[in-house]
Amino acid sequence: MRPDKARLLKPTGDATEDERLLQRHERPAFLDSDPWRALRILSEFVEGFDALAGIGPAVTVFGSARVRPGDRTYDTARTVGHLLAEAGFAVITGGGPGAMEAANRGCQEAGGLSIGCNIELPHEQSINAYVDLGIEFRYFFARKTMFVKYADAFVILPGGFGTLDELFESLTLIQTGKIRHFPVVMVGTTYWQGLIDWMREVQLKAGAIADADLSLLRLTDDPDEVVSIIRTFAREVPSEGAPTEEAEIRG
Repeated sequence: MRPDKARLLKPTGDATEDERLLQRHERPAFLDSDPWRALRILSEFVEGFDALAGIGPAVTVFGSARVRPGDRTYDTARTVGHLLAEAGFAVITGGGPGAMEAANRGCQEAGGLSIGCNIELPHEQSINAYVDLGIEFRYFFARKTMFVKYADAFVILPGGFGTLDELFESLTLIQTGKIRHFPVVMVGTTYWQGLIDWMREVQLKAGAIADADLSLLRLTDDPDEVVSIIRTFAREVPSEGAPTEEAEIRG
C-alpha cells in the first residue's frame, strides 16, 4: 500500500523562505526572525527524514519542468520511471510538471512508489497528479538533502539551471568523497554531448578535473540501459574508506 500524501509547511506570501533567509537585515530584525527560522529549517529536515525513512531502494530523476506530454523528453522520462518501478526502485523527483511529472507517472503506472519533493517558488508550482508521497519544502538545501540521502542513483534528463545544479552537486559530492559513489546517468546524447565535450576539451586540459572525474558520468539514450546501469551498481556494495559526516547523514 502506498503511503498517504504528506505536505510539509504550506508556502505562504509572495517572497519565498529562501529569499527571506538570504535577505540582509538590520540587527533587530535579525534577532527577531532568524533564530526562529533556524527552527523551521530544522523541522523541514526532521519531517523530511521521517516521511522518507522507509521508502527502500530509490532513484532520483531530474529534468526540465517545461516539457509537455508528447515531447521526446517527457516520453523518455515516463519510460524510465516505468522501468525503474518494474526493477523495484521508488522514483523521487522534484514533484513538479514536465519531466518530473513524466517520471512520476511512469513509476505510478508500473505500480511503484512515486515520490515528489516540491519546492516553494515565487510562481506557484503544485505537486503533480502522479505523486503518491508528496513533500513540500521552503528551502532548497533541505530538499536537496532528501534527493541525495534517499537515492541509489541519479538520472539526469535534459533540463535547465536546476537540472545542472543537481548534476554538478552530485558529481562534486562524489568527487570529494562526501558521499559514496553511485551512478549518475545522463539521458540524451544530443542534449548533453556538447557539455561533456567541453568538460573534456576545456576543464580536463586545464587540469581543473581528472579523467576519473569524467568517468563518474554515464551517457545514453536508452531507458533500458539506464536501468541496467543502476541495477548492476546496486549489486555492488562499496566497502573502502570510512564514511564522512555527509555519508553518515545519507546512510
